Formats: sequence, C-alpha cells, structure tokens
Amino acid sequence: MAVLATARRGVMNIRSLVAVAPIVADPAAGARFYRDTLGLSLDGDPDVYLSTEKLDGIQHFGLWPQSGAARTCFGVDEWPRGRPAPQACVEFDVADLDAAVRGLRRAGHEMVGDAETQPWGTTVTRWLSPDGLVVVVGHTPREK
Repeated sequence: MAVLATARRGVMNIRSLVAVAPIVADPAAGARFYRDTLGLSLDGDPDVYLSTEKLDGIQHFGLWPQSGAARTCFGVDEWPRGRPAPQACVEFDVADLDAAVRGLRRAGHEMVGDAETQPWGTTVTRWLSPDGLVVVVGHTPREK
C-alpha cells in the first residue's frame, strides 16, 4: 500500500479523500451544470449548499500546476486571459463517453483540448464549468 504509506508521512494521517466541493460564484449556474447537465443527485438549497453522498469512492487526488492545465486544455503555457482561472479539477468516470460528450455539447458547454486516451486506458475529455473548474469526463474500460 504505497499510497497509504505516502499519505501517512504528513502530520494528519489522511486515509482517504471524503469530499470535493467546488466553490461556485453563481449557485444557479453551478446547480444547472452539476445536477442538471452532469446528472448528479444533489440535495439541498442551491443558495446554501447542495450535496450528495451517493457516489462511489474517489480514486485520485493530485496537485496540477496551472501551467500544465493550460497546456493540456489550450496548448499554451499560461492560462488564457478572459477565462476564469481554474481553482480545481474534478474527474468523473462515465459508462458512455460519447453520450456524455453529446449531452455536454447540447447543454452549451465547451470541450477544451482534444479527447485523449491515457496510458492506462482511460479516454478523457476536458470541460470548463461556469466558474472555470476543469471538469474531466472520461471512460475507463472495465473487465467483466
């Protein structure tokens, strides 16, 4: 368990990632994107706090330099002016990537960068939420 051993080197002895909560400037736009477009089952008051405890566990946490995000999304070393600077990246694995891409496009969202297959087999696409969060939507083939 190398990952667990690495996590225990810190002062907090973190065992798992429990939650990701993007901070949204426009709660209604955030609710439309995460609940209505992505289909997450979110409960609560959009003006106070929406949440769900109905997702399987999170598999990865990382620190992504903004220059790396700019290269991946736009092919340049600096985040483009006129676009909200991203505060985080969240990744979702979907059963049907083509259907997810069509749905996001129909809802008026822009894919940034090209779809790409990672060395471990996951095919990913990247999108920007209304607040500039980098949202990765991908598909990992599962063995039966």
